Amino acid sequence: MTGFYILLGLLVLAVIIAVSIYNRLVALRNRFKNAFAQIDVQLKRRYDLIPNLVETAKGYMKHESETLEAVIQARNQAQQAEKKVAQQPDDPQAMKQLMGAEASLTGSLGRLFALSENYPDLKANQNMMQLSEELSSTENKIAFARQAFNDAVMNYNTAREKFPNIIFANTFGFTQAQLFEIEMTEEREAPSVSF
Repeated sequence: MTGFYILLGLLVLAVIIAVSIYNRLVALRNRFKNAFAQIDVQLKRRYDLIPNLVETAKGYMKHESETLEAVIQARNQAQQAEKKVAQQPDDPQAMKQLMGAEASLTGSLGRLFALSENYPDLKANQNMMQLSEELSSTENKIAFARQAFNDAVMNYNTAREKFPNIIFANTFGFTQAQLFEIEMTEEREAPSVSF
């Protein structure tokens, strides 16, 4: 009879440990999803600023329509990729697509600002200066939100990979989350928006 109680006690202990691990993984997963929601807010703000920036530049940069169209196209692709990740922040493929689209958008914006240096009237335009300042501020907020997201993902992935958590994580479908990283060194810098 004593053996039965010991076995029952071990079974209850195993269930308590499993429930505790499951609940901790759920909390960590929800934290990184919330952290992506903060990035989502800033990315949407950025995507909303870009058409205004392009419209302001369009009046001055009539001969640079390819660059302006490239910025809008890159913005649209990034916006589509962001929507996929917003629906499921733990999807590594969607996160990789977003990282690629964001890199393309950053490059397009960089070319736009480099070309705008050739247009002194555009640089002096009050609306363009205000939009540039807002975009620069938003880029900083995105960087901070990305850092918070990556910290939350790292905490989740670390907890998920520890023993015995990994046994339960695999059993209950807690997959590894993808960091939101920028691949190339040039892309690690926010686009210069000084006018």
